[in-house]
Amino acid sequence: MAIRPIYETPDAILRQISRPVETFDGELKTLVADMFETMYQAPGIGLAAVQVGVPIRLLVIDLQEPEDAEDPESPPVRDPRVFINPEILWHSDSEVPYTEGCLSVPEQYAEVMRPDRIRARWQDAQGKSYEEEIDGLLAVCLQHEMDHLNGVLFIDHLSKLKRDMVLKKLAKWRKEQALKAA
Repeated sequence: MAIRPIYETPDAILRQISRPVETFDGELKTLVADMFETMYQAPGIGLAAVQVGVPIRLLVIDLQEPEDAEDPESPPVRDPRVFINPEILWHSDSEVPYTEGCLSVPEQYAEVMRPDRIRARWQDAQGKSYEEEIDGLLAVCLQHEMDHLNGVLFIDHLSKLKRDMVLKKLAKWRKEQALKAA
């Protein structure tokens, strides 16, 4: 397993449309393992393959929710999930706001409206198919990561004014990071 570099906006690779996965082999399993290691180290709860420079329809999610829902400080439970060639078959008409962030838009957050329930179909790393109705944070995260497969970032869901504000804050944050590193 290896930690891979995460591409950040405005890198053009993030705007590529990812191609379907057709071969379920050892190379794919290595990529999945590397993506989990990269995501955990970042740290994040979701990562699409295109974010590590591999434009294929693969994403990984682990919400790492607290063991005790009543105690947010309790240790996180790892529940790694792999979604290959995911599709949204249906989504609810009702949308919910959720404050999203992204490893490709580091340290920036904004409220995005998304359907609160979806029905999705996907494959695992062995090629086995699944179909499930999903809600809550997993539904939001899956939609966010699936956007990456289509060259869409969460900031694309914002008004031009809000998107420009996020990008200005990102530029300021990057300058601060460069000064700290110097």
